[in-house]
Amino acid sequence: MLKCHLSKLMGEKRLKISDISRDTGINRGTLTRLYNETATRVDLDVIEQLCDYLDIPVGELFEVQKKTMD
Repeated sequence: MLKCHLSKLMGEKRLKISDISRDTGINRGTLTRLYNETATRVDLDVIEQLCDYLDIPVGELFEVQKKTMD
């Protein structure tokens, strides 16, 4: 499972979805889905823009988490 840390990063930098959307041109809906971790696919261009904007490597935005077997 892929975990997106956008909400945590935005909180640390005191950013709003509207700020990022305005500054990068990334669709608000896309950002909202990433923020809420409901996105099922994201363009590589969007990931690159987010990492550039937040000045972070991809590994800080996304993390692979192992699924646990119950």
